[in-house]
Amino acid sequence: MIKVALPNKGQLHEPARRMLTEAGYRQSRQPRDLMVVDPQNKIEFYLLRPKDIPTYVASGILDLGITGRDMLVNADVAAHEVLQLGFGPSRFFVAAPVGSFGRRRDLAGARVATSYPGLLRAFLAQEAIDAEVVRLDGAVENAVRLGVADAIADVVDTGTTLRQAGLETVGDPILESEAVLIRRDDAPVDREVDVMVRRLQGVLTAWTYVLVDYDIATGLVEAACALTPGIESPTVSQLHEPGWSAVRAVVPKTDVHRVMDELADMGGRGILVTAINAARM
Repeated sequence: MIKVALPNKGQLHEPARRMLTEAGYRQSRQPRDLMVVDPQNKIEFYLLRPKDIPTYVASGILDLGITGRDMLVNADVAAHEVLQLGFGPSRFFVAAPVGSFGRRRDLAGARVATSYPGLLRAFLAQEAIDAEVVRLDGAVENAVRLGVADAIADVVDTGTTLRQAGLETVGDPILESEAVLIRRDDAPVDREVDVMVRRLQGVLTAWTYVLVDYDIATGLVEAACALTPGIESPTVSQLHEPGWSAVRAVVPKTDVHRVMDELADMGGRGILVTAINAARM
């Protein structure tokens, strides 16, 4: 039986539960449950603080974990990303008083406050910037105003909170994060682990693509297939009506309406879109 860690709160909690449910795994309906056993799939799920999950996984106590890339980098442990899960995006920036730092390199010698010291130290080392890391828990936007730091490193969404504190971002994001499935670096091959990875990949496919069916004049099949190439190749069948073919292909959800419009302009008929509930590619 393998052991898997899930975030017990925050923006990753509900999407992780939804993904695992759609992948066929049992999930608790009780918000205060700390552990869920799925005997059919031979898995135990443990709900933990997202920041703690990399430590548990890297130690070998747990086989897999779902957490944020930011949590993994911040922990600086012997674990790696197995799969990007496509939810919980966030961006980390350095921010400072307006006009105080033109470039991130100007941070040399400055004090930078953050609640993600491991992440910040990794960035500073990568950029060869010699700055002091000031560790704080929770919100850090007031650290500069209160004289604790010269700049901060934190998650930035709209930037409203930064502007209220008289701060602006400096340069590009230092990290773009999302939910990831992680595993210990030297973990052995395990069938249940491989099955979970394939199932989650199938859910990602179902979230990302839809199935499109349409009829098209046989002479336009090549042009239509160029518009809907699918993942490997479309399925093309001859219709009973002479000179017409039926085409089936997967299309990214974000493109489906544009594709339908272009197929209709091309002369396509009977254009149907079907949701994908599960997939193995």
